[in-house]
Amino acid sequence: MQISFQHFLATGILALGLFAHAEPVIAQKVRSAPFAYVPEHTEDPYNQRVHVKTLALPGGKEFIIISHRSASEYAVERYDADLKKLWSATVPVAAGESLEAFARNDQQALVAVHHKDETGQHLLVHSIDLKSGQKQAAKKLAEAGPRERRPGISISPDGSQLVTWRYVTRDEQIKSLTAAHYDRQLNKLKDRVYDFRELGDFFSPTVHVANDGTQYVALIGDGNQKLTVRRYRDAEPDVKVMSVAVGGTFGGRKVTARDTQWRLLDGQTLYAATICADYTSGDYHSLKLVKFDFAKADMKFAPEFKFTPEYLAEVNKATGGSAKRLDDVYLSDILRTEDQNVVVIAEKKAEEGPDAPVRAKELHLFGYNEFQSPTWHTIVAKNQAAPITESFTGIGYRAAALGNDVHIVTMESLNKKTDLYGRRVGALMGVVSAPKALGLNVANDQQTAYVKDFTAWLDDKTMIVVTRPNKKSAALQLNKLVLK
Repeated sequence: MQISFQHFLATGILALGLFAHAEPVIAQKVRSAPFAYVPEHTEDPYNQRVHVKTLALPGGKEFIIISHRSASEYAVERYDADLKKLWSATVPVAAGESLEAFARNDQQALVAVHHKDETGQHLLVHSIDLKSGQKQAAKKLAEAGPRERRPGISISPDGSQLVTWRYVTRDEQIKSLTAAHYDRQLNKLKDRVYDFRELGDFFSPTVHVANDGTQYVALIGDGNQKLTVRRYRDAEPDVKVMSVAVGGTFGGRKVTARDTQWRLLDGQTLYAATICADYTSGDYHSLKLVKFDFAKADMKFAPEFKFTPEYLAEVNKATGGSAKRLDDVYLSDILRTEDQNVVVIAEKKAEEGPDAPVRAKELHLFGYNEFQSPTWHTIVAKNQAAPITESFTGIGYRAAALGNDVHIVTMESLNKKTDLYGRRVGALMGVVSAPKALGLNVANDQQTAYVKDFTAWLDDKTMIVVTRPNKKSAALQLNKLVLK
């Protein structure tokens, strides 16, 4: 039997990823400060809209945070390198309102709030000067009727471009989006319509705006079997389109997209990762990765990674489980390193019952080289639990591509020690370091002990995390860590 070099490489690297240890993560806590935060309880805790609540500022020393302070307000705060609070700006949130987006550009922090009452819906965007903390009067940027779909907002990765939209539907099918494009000062640049009437059936579109103002509207259509991206530019009347089939009929089995994540990387290039499954049985079929590079008029469709019985055996071996099939595995990240390697991460997340804990289990990691060829895969075992009231706010993971590695942080109890643990994944070879405690002595009880939304890397060696130490005190702490 012949074995291809690529198969040998992937299999060998998997073994390295499971058994070899890269350079361990070592952290030193250099600063701590009291931190005020009230858990956010929403009607739908599983579809949280703002997952990143700490944003690094240029230079890698200072940062801003948005924190829920009470039922009626959030606070945006700026901290210096010593965790000294430089200013604080209050963002009121009344009944029927919720946080929709948080971003920053080189001049302002931007906070979007969704409002809904019996008369209608709208998005309010608050602009806060980064230097002074001075808050400008909020602007109403999108409106909709009380029974219409929730209006949407997209902010570019550098915070310099903003697009809002309203859905236009007929018989519950989306026919178009009425959109508006704004600059960093919230001045309107252009009104436009994204028209989908000729497309037929498709799922709700997602809008992504690049740092240069280009807008990408991503769609899943053709019976949940095709990914389509439509590119819009303010100065061009023509709409550029790229489409690729991810589903179809294979061996008599109908396969459709089950879970798709879109990421706009480097501020301009759109990636999509899709888990496809058997339409009838729900069995996981494969993972597919697509790069939509309109700048080069190039769409790269990576060879699919199939979820074979052998892969399930690898999962069971890594986790010590005995699962008969893959279940509750959802895509969560698409990361790209400096040398253009791509890492796709999926996580097993499950709710065990109406009054039972929620669990975040193993991570599934898939590596691709700069040419988008699959090079390695591995499974990182973990088993986190949280009360149903906290959902996934303190469990799961945070990850970032730093240099040519992916850094992953989780809160776990290992060897009877509850702490934040760091792992480093070499994106080229897939080597995963052993979990290393960051030395924070995180509390292990039924109260809030860690809020992962505040976890952020200021640079490749400096982290900000919010935890509660292993004490009787209920107070959270804002911590600055230096990784070595």
